[in-house]
Amino acid sequence: MSLKGLRFTLEVDGQEPDTFAVVNFRLIQNQSYPFVMSVDVASDSFMQTAEMLLEKKATLTIWQGAVAQRYVTGVVAGFGMQENNGWQMRYHLRIEPPLWRCGLRQNFRIFQQQDIRTISATLLNENGVTEWTPLFYEDHPAREFCVQYGESDLAFLSRLWAEEGLFFFERFAADSPEQKLTLCDDVAGLSQAGEFPFNPDTSAGAETECVSMFRYEAHVRPSSVQSQDYTFKVPDWPGMYEQQGENLNGQLEQYEIFDYPEGTRMNSTARISRCTRWRACAVMRKRPQGRVIRRSCGRERGLC
Repeated sequence: MSLKGLRFTLEVDGQEPDTFAVVNFRLIQNQSYPFVMSVDVASDSFMQTAEMLLEKKATLTIWQGAVAQRYVTGVVAGFGMQENNGWQMRYHLRIEPPLWRCGLRQNFRIFQQQDIRTISATLLNENGVTEWTPLFYEDHPAREFCVQYGESDLAFLSRLWAEEGLFFFERFAADSPEQKLTLCDDVAGLSQAGEFPFNPDTSAGAETECVSMFRYEAHVRPSSVQSQDYTFKVPDWPGMYEQQGENLNGQLEQYEIFDYPEGTRMNSTARISRCTRWRACAVMRKRPQGRVIRRSCGRERGLC
């Protein structure tokens, strides 16, 4: 293989480094969602099977000449066989982060007197997510109790993280395949992306990273969140908190999310009020969407 220009390699645990040649790939990344990468590969190995590849660690490397520009590491979550031209076999792989495993397990469970860090550690470790780190700038006190009621581990964690005002993303190392799931409660934990010029002419070679396409979308989303809770210690306590959406773009305001009881016992009314507000932000944030493609030396990366 030539070491000049832009090229891509894929290595899978248990396979020789040159087993697969990357034909094309598509990587979709968003904050607070596990990434999904689809890879079409060619190989002179005609005997690859699902048993040999599923749940194996896979690393896609983007090269410019002999210099690695970026690594994306995940778990092979899907395998497919494609055409055979007589001298090569085509395969399709779907690669997702270890957090994806949390979506495969559903449970009924109660956590008592535990904070979000402890609950997260329990479920992530049980699902084999060992490379993760909390990056908290605020206190997150223990909850009196917290119920996982028939949700998948991923849905349960995503709900708790939204209630606590947390977002998550994969932090990629610049010079190695290492990456960590990062839980964060403040934008201060994000690295600065800097400025990118807009250049819609994709036919011209780009010397620097630039935005080549931008799209804005608006959608109708829930307009408000209302949470009601109770405590046996003070039966008359109303425990009602509400958050109205802002900048609704003229949509109707009747789309309410109402929770009773909360399924969670927190230790202060102020904190419950904050969690209601944070959940409103979580369910309404998908309404306006922007999509930017950042291109650099033929590389495309989806941002939102």
